[in-house]
Amino acid sequence: MTIFQNARFFTTVNHLKDLPPTRAEIAFVGRSNAGKSSAINALCNRTRLAFVSKTPGRTQHINFFDLGQERYLVDLPGYGYAEVPEAVRAHWVELLGQYLQSRTSLIGLLLIMDSRRPLRDLDWKMIEFFRETGRPVHILLSKADKLSRQEQQKVLASVKKELHDYPQISIQLFSGSKKTGIAEVEQQVQGWFAAGAGAAAEENGGEAGTLPG
Repeated sequence: MTIFQNARFFTTVNHLKDLPPTRAEIAFVGRSNAGKSSAINALCNRTRLAFVSKTPGRTQHINFFDLGQERYLVDLPGYGYAEVPEAVRAHWVELLGQYLQSRTSLIGLLLIMDSRRPLRDLDWKMIEFFRETGRPVHILLSKADKLSRQEQQKVLASVKKELHDYPQISIQLFSGSKKTGIAEVEQQVQGWFAAGAGAAAEENGGEAGTLPG
C-alpha cells in the first residue's frame, strides 16, 4: 500500500481562518492546465479525487485530502488563471501566498509543469517566492508521454541545468495518463514525511512576497 492509496477528501478552505488543525502536509501547485489534478488522481489511483477540467482555474479553494497517519495532501489553486473576475483572481493569489508562507506544517511543495512548456515566467516567480521558506520543492514535468524519449531526456537535462543553483529543488518526468514516474514521487514524499522536514519549522518571518497571478 502506497502513501497516497488511502487518500480521501477532508475539507475545502477559502479563508486561512478555516484551515484544519496542523498535520504534516505536502502541497501540489502549478500553472492552470499543467496537469496537477491528473497527477493527483494518478498518484492516488483514482479517477476523480481531484477534479480534472478543461477550463483552467477550476480549483478555486485549498482542498485538503487525508492520507492517514496525521498527514495531508493539499491541492492548491492553479496560477496563471484564465478568464476569471479580477476580484476572484486577487483573492486566490492572496490565499495561496499566505498559505505557502505561513503554514508551518507544510513540509514540501510538488510543483507541476507541463514538460512541453517548463519554467515559464510564473513558474520562476513561484520558485523564488517559495524559496524564502527554505523548504524543498519537487518538480513534476507532467504530460511527458506527449514527448519522444529523446525529447524527454532533453527537457529534463535542460530544466536541471537551469535549476543547478537551487539545491532544494529536485526534478523528474511524469505522466498521469500513463502513470509513469509514480514510484519516484512516492520515494520523494516518503523521504519528506520521514524526515519531518517542515513539521517543526518556525513560522517564516517578515512580510509576505507577491505571488504570480
